[in-house]
Amino acid sequence: MGAPAPTRLRADWRIDTMNTSLADSPLLEVNNIEVVYNDIIQVLRGVSLAVPKGRIVALLGTNGAGKTTTLRAISGLLKPENGFIREGYIKFNGVDITNQLGTDVVRLGAVMVPEGRRVFKHLTVEENIRVGSVTRRESLAVIRENHQGMYRHFPRLAEITNRLAGYCSGGEQQMIAIARALMAAPQMLMLDEPSLGLAPLLVKDIFRNIQVINQELKTTILVVEQNAKIALAISDYAYIMESGKIVLEGASRELQDNPDVKEFYMGITQSGRRKSFKEVKSYKRRKRWM
Repeated sequence: MGAPAPTRLRADWRIDTMNTSLADSPLLEVNNIEVVYNDIIQVLRGVSLAVPKGRIVALLGTNGAGKTTTLRAISGLLKPENGFIREGYIKFNGVDITNQLGTDVVRLGAVMVPEGRRVFKHLTVEENIRVGSVTRRESLAVIRENHQGMYRHFPRLAEITNRLAGYCSGGEQQMIAIARALMAAPQMLMLDEPSLGLAPLLVKDIFRNIQVINQELKTTILVVEQNAKIALAISDYAYIMESGKIVLEGASRELQDNPDVKEFYMGITQSGRRKSFKEVKSYKRRKRWM
């Protein structure tokens, strides 16, 4: 017998398998949104999800599934690319942020770390981290203390504070990008493909830090990731996207044991062997939720 099937998303955003008190008042609520670019290209088709305060939620899927567009919709980064939310709404901490500008969303406490480790290459590591605090209004002493805290979370950065970010390794640049985002003191941190292009050992370090940030800084985290195995290992709840829609959702532990998820996203068959590349073509045709 396989693991119980994960909950299918209802038209309503509320999550059946999470604790009711958390689901009733999520920090982030995405309700049935449709996103279009240039008034004609529809990318998201009725996407709904919720992120409870203090939890780690993963958004999984293959390339082109709509994961990054979902993050851009939440982060207020659609307008620069001529995209907008045509239907549905997004609320963060009870405030409607549908089609808001990114600067407004950051001030409310939702900060995104984009895909590709986008650092300011001609600034030093220390200067890059400081940039993240520009929207804050606390005293200089508080900001300095937070800055030092970033070096405690990422000890490697303390060794290279004066190095230009452009000369740092991929793993170091990812640490810089996360530390810079944390300097904005976000209530929720959104990470877009943090494992992309990194060696396996570095991926483990990055995701271990994500867990520490969630637990020690009490930061809610929404992580978009193709590496389903590691994302499910650290998250509390997960959504799976295909072709601009949420097709499966459930507690991460349940999804880890789900035979469909194992086969289509981890390449492991029910017999426990790994799929060969030749067999990948048959995946989509056999997905029972499509």
